Amino acid sequence: MASWSPDTPCSCDCFASVPPASALPAVIFAKNSDRPRDEVQEVVFVPAATHAPGSRLQCTYIEVEQVSKTHAVILSRPSWLWGAEMGANEHGVCIGNEAVWTKESVGEREALLGMDLLRLALERGSSAREALHVITVLLERYGQGGSCREDPTPFCYHNTFLLADRTEAWVLETAGRLWAAQRIQEGVRNISNQLSIGTDISAEHPELRPHAQAQGWWDGQGTFDFAQVFSLSQQPVRMEAAKARFRAGRELLQQQQGGITAEVMMGILRDKESGICMDSGGFRTTASMVSVLPRDPSQPCVHFLTATPDPSRSVFKPFIFGVGAAQAPQVLSPTFGAQDPVRTLPRFQTRVDRRHPLYRGHQVALGLMESEQARGQQLRQKQRDLEQEGLEVVRGLLTRECAPPAQELGGLFQAFVEKESQAYA
Repeated sequence: MASWSPDTPCSCDCFASVPPASALPAVIFAKNSDRPRDEVQEVVFVPAATHAPGSRLQCTYIEVEQVSKTHAVILSRPSWLWGAEMGANEHGVCIGNEAVWTKESVGEREALLGMDLLRLALERGSSAREALHVITVLLERYGQGGSCREDPTPFCYHNTFLLADRTEAWVLETAGRLWAAQRIQEGVRNISNQLSIGTDISAEHPELRPHAQAQGWWDGQGTFDFAQVFSLSQQPVRMEAAKARFRAGRELLQQQQGGITAEVMMGILRDKESGICMDSGGFRTTASMVSVLPRDPSQPCVHFLTATPDPSRSVFKPFIFGVGAAQAPQVLSPTFGAQDPVRTLPRFQTRVDRRHPLYRGHQVALGLMESEQARGQQLRQKQRDLEQEGLEVVRGLLTRECAPPAQELGGLFQAFVEKESQAYA
């Protein structure tokens, strides 16, 4: 194992509910992204596109071959990199990733970040299974590696992923170029910075078991338990802590089975007692996302994103891939071109201010919530009212009781971002 220290940010939590666990006929996806506490996450909309044969694509550190067509995506991403911590595409595919360390060593060689793999899968996969295939093919060809934080001290890890679409969810867990996957066709599932696939393996790398046997990690005779075979025998302290978060997340999901809604998932993401809503030491929950993926293809998928840290004091705002969907400028960070510290070598020798306008307004609001009780309570109530307004719009849309005109769907997120910005003005 390499590139880990006790102060290293290494906690995220992803959740999925597949009918009949959901209260409505929909798959529900959620993630908290826990990152360095001063890192800014922006929400980026990228429209569908076609690309010329032979095109190359610059990811965070390396180039890969481009495909002929890419899907429209909405991404929540650390603003210094190309990939994303979580996101969705126009076909109702959602993905979140997590840091993990295994018996396979983590190198510092620059390759594809797990966050790059996530975005590539969203741009190229029209189902959760297709997106999983995109990740495993690219993982085999390019590998995963490179520093995952904006800091001169390298911080590297391998990745696990939770993928969902309108019909099912998949967990994909990696160790270097090796991987195992588990299909979830009903019920609930969560992941939290540790290998969690045991003997219930739906698909795997063809060399997974031979490699484990060659390394002496498995005798080739008994039951093959992926997590048991590939997990480190001595876990870092924060990975041990992740076990408690994993258990707490599973219990929170199980308590709500049959009644899970977007609001329930938001409540889980806001749970501070379990550590799922993270604010500890040098890192915290920097952005959050909840998606509702209806089984009925005539209904739109809805993706709620915060674009700000601490979901307990943020607003989940609805995004829908529809007519008029476009980039909301208030949640887009400034760019620095060739002078960006991620582009100049050696990397990350300087720092730049990546805060987007909504982030700045939210910072002021958080300060007031902590220093001026009356004003802080007013701001928090405005946040609650705005989020409830968004939930009511989505509820009417999914029940067809009060759906906005089709031409307004693509502008929902922009409208709610503007309302939140005005609340902080």
